[in-house]
Amino acid sequence: MSVRLAVFDCDGTLSDGQAGVVNAMNAAFAEVGAPAPHHSQVRRIVGLSLPQAIRRLSPDLSDDQHYAIVQAYKTAFRSARENGTLREPLFEGMADMLQRLHGRGWTLGVATGKSDRGLASTLAVHGLTRFFATTHTADRHPSKPHPAMLHAAMEDAMAEPYVTCMIGDTVFDIEMAVAANVRPIGVSWGYHEPDELLAAGAVAVADTMAELEKLIDG
Repeated sequence: MSVRLAVFDCDGTLSDGQAGVVNAMNAAFAEVGAPAPHHSQVRRIVGLSLPQAIRRLSPDLSDDQHYAIVQAYKTAFRSARENGTLREPLFEGMADMLQRLHGRGWTLGVATGKSDRGLASTLAVHGLTRFFATTHTADRHPSKPHPAMLHAAMEDAMAEPYVTCMIGDTVFDIEMAVAANVRPIGVSWGYHEPDELLAAGAVAVADTMAELEKLIDG
């Protein structure tokens, strides 16, 4: 029997990291004396690798300023994690659903724009590390929607595209899934609108955890 692989995005899909991202972004822009983007703009770039996200948010700034903002963001986010002020709650019902999928033989993975350190911390805090056989981040791959993370996850799991699905809340996740020829599944509780996910190629968008579980099982 072929390995069944379900790969999840992290921020906006597994957990709600919006507040931490916005706070770190505000601190990073303040560090270089530039006006911070509105939180609605920040929501739009969650999922991209950090350098690409900063360039989208501030196209008129110089490369040196972009670099400084990236470094300041990393520092602010790391400080929040270390001092205990970072909050990245799981979406309700997610942990139980992951446990059920794992128990039914699904191989689970993560493909995220977070760093290796950030993802490891999020999974450990919520006791999820044991569920995921393969994890890939922007530290080691091109930014979404490039399909490299999904290709690597399938290679790790020895899974074929036709038995692999990608679950995410942004068009970057869906476009990555389409590019990798895997089944794209959207969720409505994240940072992009359901109609955007469907237009990008999602086979469906789940409004509840129960709906998502059924879609994954296909």
